[in-house]
Amino acid sequence: MAFDRLLSPLRFGALELPNRVLMAPLTRARCRDQIPGAMQREYYAQRAGAGMIISEATNISESARGYVFTPSMFTDEQEAGWKGVVDAVHEAGGRMALQLWHVGRVGHEMVHPDGRKPVAPSAIRGEGAQSYVQFEDGSEGLQDSATPRALETKEIPEVIEEYRQAAQRAKRAGFDMVEVHAANAYLLQQFMATGSNKRTDAYGGSIENRARLPLEVVDAVVEVMGADRVGIRMSPFIEIFGLTDDEPKAMAFYMAEQLDKRGLAYLHINEPDWAGGDIKLTDEFRQAMRERFASGALIFCGHYTAERTEALIEKGLGDGAAFGRPYIANPDLVERFRVGAELNEPDAATYYGGDEKGYTDYPTLSEQASA
Repeated sequence: MAFDRLLSPLRFGALELPNRVLMAPLTRARCRDQIPGAMQREYYAQRAGAGMIISEATNISESARGYVFTPSMFTDEQEAGWKGVVDAVHEAGGRMALQLWHVGRVGHEMVHPDGRKPVAPSAIRGEGAQSYVQFEDGSEGLQDSATPRALETKEIPEVIEEYRQAAQRAKRAGFDMVEVHAANAYLLQQFMATGSNKRTDAYGGSIENRARLPLEVVDAVVEVMGADRVGIRMSPFIEIFGLTDDEPKAMAFYMAEQLDKRGLAYLHINEPDWAGGDIKLTDEFRQAMRERFASGALIFCGHYTAERTEALIEKGLGDGAAFGRPYIANPDLVERFRVGAELNEPDAATYYGGDEKGYTDYPTLSEQASA
């Protein structure tokens, strides 16, 4: 199969992408000091053939962290580390977005140097949520996430400012775009969902109020980057880390309409198959989102193949797909799609943490041919 649509150019906000194969954000937990280094430069540059690389989720502040060894973007050293990564991707001919992340209640005091509690829209623990922590004896492991404290109304502008400053650092570092992470049961989706948001102020209650913080964050990032260099990731219907929502479809439609008015570059919808059930969106839902978000590109992610994405584009229901696990094991994924080559299988034991093994050592087609 030629995949003529998947491998065709795509207008993506301010950019023209050479293909519609995006690299999905993938937490790999290999930044032991929160600063990307040589391994990250090599890892991302290897995958520069993607139409767009979306970085692994990146903490906007110390209190935004929920896992040790994930990268951040709130110090000069972190900014310099990310600049090295972006420069390497650009030198390899690629394009890259930084995904901005706040875990909200999916956190623990042990991750924070000052022992502060995680924050959330309401003081409701995420059942089943776990944080990856480092214990006093130096060992590492999972710890049930703590019960958070509710953000006070007066604190919310501070959180928005953290997003703004992270976007400013991303711009200085040379990122082509910024993606706001409002998916996977983290802070911004916690505000959108009825089960985790029981607030009675301007940020709780109605759909408009529950969407207020995500949209204010988007507006702050747009002020820095420009709307044509901003995207957002959402995951309607997901139920992980104890997240529940009585109005997921209505919220998704409202957000799509509001994002369309802002002229964002793209809307990235995640439908993960690892989230306790196979979340496959209907074509009717896709069409409704397409109608409500018509100004930018519509990207889907989750158990996608080249064939499935080609059909999605042909139907007019999406503009491309982001690939996660296939990109872990296939740095030359676009070329493999182009020539119809077999894909390497990823090693799940090396997804998180560790060194170059399972990170930068997957062979390309040319390396396999010469072996």
